[in-house]
Amino acid sequence: MSIALRTVDRLTITFLVDNSIEWFTKLPAGFSHELPQHLKESHFAIDEPTNTPMVDFDQICCGAHGFSALIETEITGEPSRLILFDTGPDNTSLVRNVGAMHVPIQKVERVITSHWHADHTGGLLSFLNLLNETNANGPLSKPAQPCVVDVHPDRPFARGIAPGPLYDKVIGRLPPDPTFEQIEAAGATVERYADGHVIAGDSIWVSGEIPRVTSFETGLPGAKRFEHGAWTDELHIMDERYAAIDVVGKGLIIFSACSHAGIVNVVKDATAKLSRPVYMIIGGLHLVGDSMAARIQPTVEWLSESLYPAPTYILPMHCSGFAAKIALEQAFGEGIVPAGVGIKVEIVGDREHDKRLAPPVVRE
Repeated sequence: MSIALRTVDRLTITFLVDNSIEWFTKLPAGFSHELPQHLKESHFAIDEPTNTPMVDFDQICCGAHGFSALIETEITGEPSRLILFDTGPDNTSLVRNVGAMHVPIQKVERVITSHWHADHTGGLLSFLNLLNETNANGPLSKPAQPCVVDVHPDRPFARGIAPGPLYDKVIGRLPPDPTFEQIEAAGATVERYADGHVIAGDSIWVSGEIPRVTSFETGLPGAKRFEHGAWTDELHIMDERYAAIDVVGKGLIIFSACSHAGIVNVVKDATAKLSRPVYMIIGGLHLVGDSMAARIQPTVEWLSESLYPAPTYILPMHCSGFAAKIALEQAFGEGIVPAGVGIKVEIVGDREHDKRLAPPVVRE
């Protein structure tokens, strides 16, 4: 399979929704905490008695159980492309955080939904409504192009949760995902993809179905789907997709919002299809809870020992879990970055170094 994914010269990521807020931990070069960004860009009003910026807690990001990342790709000599990957869980967190980070949302050309779970799609309609308001109040000389919403075509009627140890009784239904009709009514263009494809001037790869090939990544116990009037088991969330970007001289940056397929399966698929080393893994690794505990060690061992070269950075966010973060930190040290909402990452490519990058090798 030949994939026409272009390398980019610069990638900028701003985390707009995540469970965690991280203000003080030392970050690697290229990572910026939220507060210094506000101070550098003069987002805060000056307090007159002290002639000092007043830290305004009403104008900073809030955390929420979900995920959303703003992705900006740049190829020299071309306009940059702005893409939103997931939209968080509700009508308020993404909209608030977009305002806090002064995101130029009228430039967002596409929203990718990683899968149909409300903690990843719940902010979609409120984001589109905000986009409509922004465009309506902006210059009228050039009408904005409709934002594209990139979705998997298999949208379930409802999904629910059945806790262990039996996983037989659904105790709660997840909020409904936006329908295709609602998305279009909000002014967006819906594009449905079951297969992998490139977007944003061929600078981002959005996967199709992720092959389940590992022995230890066996799905999500207790996951249920409501169809034809009844709850049924849905161990594998097959509509899940990841996104990948190839930064020249660095390698792949992989966005896996929840990793229901298993992050090893995600990385195996990305490296097999794109034949590039992995520089950074971002997102939820879904290794939290008793049912996932046995997967932590084989996951860490595969990422650190079987994949060569190993990822330079892993940003375990959203649903990764505390135990998984500790195990990863023991294996990768400072390569495990405590990212959270409001943090910005800038990755600058190196075309000379790209000549020395070799395809990844998996040592099984």
